[in-house]
Amino acid sequence: MLPLSLIVAGSLLSSVFCAIGPSSDLHIVNKRISPDGFTRSTVLAGSDPSQAMFPGPVITGFKGSRFLLNVIDSLTDDTMDRVTTVHWHGLYQQGSIWEDGVEGVSQCPIVPGHSYLYDFKVHKQAGTYWYHSHLSAQYCDGLRGAFVVYDRLDPHRWLYDIDDESTIITLADWYHAPSLTGTIKSLPDSILINGNGRYLGGPATPFSIVNVIQNKRYRFRLVAMSCASNFVFGIDGHDMTIIEADGVSLQPITVDELQIFAGQRYSFILAADQPVDNYWIRANPNKGPPGFDGGLNSAILRYSGAPSVDPITPSTIRSSPLIETNLHPLENIGALDRALRKDADIAINLELSINTENETFNINRSRFFTPSMPVLLQIMSGKQSAQDLLPSGSVYTLPHNKVIEISIPGGLNGSPHPFHLHGHTFDVVRSAGSQEYNYHNPVRRDVVSTGFAGDNVTIRFVTDNSGPWILHCHIDWHLRAGMAVVFAEDTRSISSMVPPESWDQLCPIYNAFNTPLAG
Repeated sequence: MLPLSLIVAGSLLSSVFCAIGPSSDLHIVNKRISPDGFTRSTVLAGSDPSQAMFPGPVITGFKGSRFLLNVIDSLTDDTMDRVTTVHWHGLYQQGSIWEDGVEGVSQCPIVPGHSYLYDFKVHKQAGTYWYHSHLSAQYCDGLRGAFVVYDRLDPHRWLYDIDDESTIITLADWYHAPSLTGTIKSLPDSILINGNGRYLGGPATPFSIVNVIQNKRYRFRLVAMSCASNFVFGIDGHDMTIIEADGVSLQPITVDELQIFAGQRYSFILAADQPVDNYWIRANPNKGPPGFDGGLNSAILRYSGAPSVDPITPSTIRSSPLIETNLHPLENIGALDRALRKDADIAINLELSINTENETFNINRSRFFTPSMPVLLQIMSGKQSAQDLLPSGSVYTLPHNKVIEISIPGGLNGSPHPFHLHGHTFDVVRSAGSQEYNYHNPVRRDVVSTGFAGDNVTIRFVTDNSGPWILHCHIDWHLRAGMAVVFAEDTRSISSMVPPESWDQLCPIYNAFNTPLAG
């Protein structure tokens, strides 16, 4: 029997998003929806089964909040995965590694008819995050939503007037076929902005509307919850002053367009200082139908008092695009400077390769696959060294309190690859498109594009968070095809951790569900 519902501390504050949290049930259900005019079965989240939606409900709380998120698996559609996990993207899970939600690394999946209570505290983080399934490519079927941790002492608070659920903008690629049929060559059929979009040859479905009031200043939180696509994003007639990247406050910088990769987030200030009218919001993808003809890849910024009509603003060449090397943290540069003060204690070069015959990826000649026993459980059961941990060749053991430098070359098939590290933010000491190394004030984030041929993106972090943390390409098809490694950080401390009893029960329940009956 499923646990009783938790108290929901949230309310509907806009017509776009419903906010829940920090305590809530999160029902995972199958539902047929048509966000771009094409109807398909999906995997969706909702605080109530009847309220499941795409994107899922926004989860909110404050810096220091304890989150109690009871994920209930009610999946029935056998054309898609029926087991599930949920990963809380960008949150460190310090002291609660078992709540990271990664199949085969931090947990066994939740099976239909069962639930798991993710119980974690957000100690010192605030910013824009998101949540999604971390099982195979399941989030491509719809299980994804925004997650915002507000800071009552936000250092940028004086720059904006409004920051709530109505100022979240989500960018997602959308597929008409179930994820189980997907491959590394899969291309999206459409792009959805705040859950609405159009596909080539499809109907003229409604656009998402982002409402503003003239002369107000808005903090927009832009979330790229795509499975593959990156986007060039802009709003006609308006500049954007970027103040956050991946949960890290930045020195403000003004641009007129930005490129955002799968898994990345930005906060930007938009001053609604233009004439009362309608303006196109544009998100041109690198994968999927390009351009804006027929309303592709578009939404509407609508000033209060403007007529309910489509914009006529033209698409123009932007003159001030975002360049990653121009982003600098507002404070705590270089993990309190330590990561940048000296040579790294451990340097790891990741060689990426592809097996074109079976469409799989290798990192340092090893393909990541999901082990039958999660890496965390292996460590807690007594295994400590990399050679003892599965998957073989994909686990790197790292000692506590060391500066780690990771170099990742660009240019492999399917580039650019956006790499995400769990359990940490990292300093990007060399960005894609740059030959320079910045050991003074590089941007800190948790997803970075590895660029194209000739790039050698280099990141640094300090091993100050014990746990097995996966580093992977956030193109979900590539992760499923093996583009990942696990850093088992401070294994001695991990082995002494005590997870909740409900976590201990996940694997036995899953193994029983996953074992065919005899006869």
